[in-house]
Amino acid sequence: MGKFTAFKVQLKSLPQGIHEFEYHLDKTFFANMESTDIHDADIRVHLTLNYKADIYDLAFKIDGDVTLLCDRCLDDLHFPIDTAYHIAVKYGDDYDDSSDDLLVIPESDNYLNVAYMLYDTVALSIPLKHVHPAGKCNRQMSAMLKKHSARGGEDDVLADELIDEIDNIEMEQQNGGNATDSRWDALKGFNPDNE
Repeated sequence: MGKFTAFKVQLKSLPQGIHEFEYHLDKTFFANMESTDIHDADIRVHLTLNYKADIYDLAFKIDGDVTLLCDRCLDDLHFPIDTAYHIAVKYGDDYDDSSDDLLVIPESDNYLNVAYMLYDTVALSIPLKHVHPAGKCNRQMSAMLKKHSARGGEDDVLADELIDEIDNIEMEQQNGGNATDSRWDALKGFNPDNE
């Protein structure tokens, strides 16, 4: 049995009408696709196939999450996937995928393997830059990166101050305190009516 046999849709044996398929994409699926970016996954795929008048209308609904490596700190980064993909498929003389909306497959093919469609759809929904939100990166790795960074410019100083400020606010909130910005504390006693 091949790596992607479970993703073969037997088009020629389907009667006209609506057909539903479910798939699960996990770590093994992306390892078989030789993906270097996606290290783990838990993705559910619902395929609704509507066959009528020699056209197979495929509508994919894909949701779940993937695990990537953060480009900044190299820790695991969980990224949610929630996307859809739609394509029409029909039989013709030769294979033709020149259109974004229509795929033509040769009459000799009895099935359509949707594995690569699913992989491409997931891969295209992931941004090029994989980084944690501000203040969520591994602090030790961020410190090492800062230490060995060649830039060391004004942008780095501002980013570090912002990360420290966010971390302080989060710690105060976890400790039950109301996080306030000390710069605004001086204005709390100001009342323009008392002048």
